Amino acid sequence: MSERLREDWSRNERDSASSVGTESESGSYYAPIVHIVEAADAGRTVRDVIKNRMGISRRLMIKLRTAEEGLSVNGRRAWTKDRVTTGDRIELRMLEEQSETIFPQPMELDIVFEDDHLLVVNKPAGLIVHPTSGHYLNTLANGVVHHWNERGERIRFRPVHRLDEHTSGLVVIAKNQYANQQMASQMMQGGMEKRYRAYVYGKPPLTEGEVNEPIGRSSDDPHRRIVREDGAASLTFYRLANEYECGASAMDIRLGTGRTHQIRVHMLHIGCPLIGDGYYVDERLSYSPLSVKLADVIERQALHAVELAFDHPVSGERMRLTASLPEDLLRLEQELAANTRGEPS
Repeated sequence: MSERLREDWSRNERDSASSVGTESESGSYYAPIVHIVEAADAGRTVRDVIKNRMGISRRLMIKLRTAEEGLSVNGRRAWTKDRVTTGDRIELRMLEEQSETIFPQPMELDIVFEDDHLLVVNKPAGLIVHPTSGHYLNTLANGVVHHWNERGERIRFRPVHRLDEHTSGLVVIAKNQYANQQMASQMMQGGMEKRYRAYVYGKPPLTEGEVNEPIGRSSDDPHRRIVREDGAASLTFYRLANEYECGASAMDIRLGTGRTHQIRVHMLHIGCPLIGDGYYVDERLSYSPLSVKLADVIERQALHAVELAFDHPVSGERMRLTASLPEDLLRLEQELAANTRGEPS
């Protein structure tokens, strides 16, 4: 099984088990997910078809089976042991859910894509994705739940993956259990592509290369990650996008795995710490003339999730979504370019 994004997978499983969400007491259902039986599946049971063709998990299978309108074939209620024939229309309906522990909070959202199954948001820097202990408001989850409430939708907040608080860019949120299950499985199998733009001090050892170094927790600080031999396998691909004469670089980065703080740790390891990162710091650069100059330009790590590509969990269509660089990174680019030309900024 692929090592890709195991931490996001594990986090999704924990959230599904521990995050408080309730199903609709009124018996309201999400829009149905439809599958037309092909000739190769004629004579098979409903269970076999939705498990093998749609990838339905055991947990979701139980929910569908017990909901009054959870399973139907050609418009009539069906049971998992029923057999189907070519052309039969199987419909899956999931009861509406909502996150009762997440307080709805008005918030301006940069929505890149939304349908009945997914929401993709361009998250600004400085915003936590999900409420944590002692931090129940001013998170992306609060704003998304309010957005859904305004649309009259009862939906449980299920982020497919996370971004650090001070990293900006694209975040995918599943709007039902089936979409979440399919997206998590896709990430585990390496089907989701993530591309980041980073601005770093120094120049990478190669114009295009990879960092294949294990990452684990620091013994001195449980929140900090470091490269260590007994850590989890971690792989980051990079390409030099621009080199500035002032001693900085713009890099395009793609993840091969999804460890906490992976890009920040790997870039520091190869001598290219992210500009603006106050946690993963190369002390030799902390008070350099360039670092001092850029302190007024950007106040967070210069990292943006610029592109995501994945298969839609229901239609199977390959999607590729992008998010433009935010204003602070555009200002940083201008400052680095000005220093390259030796112009005053």
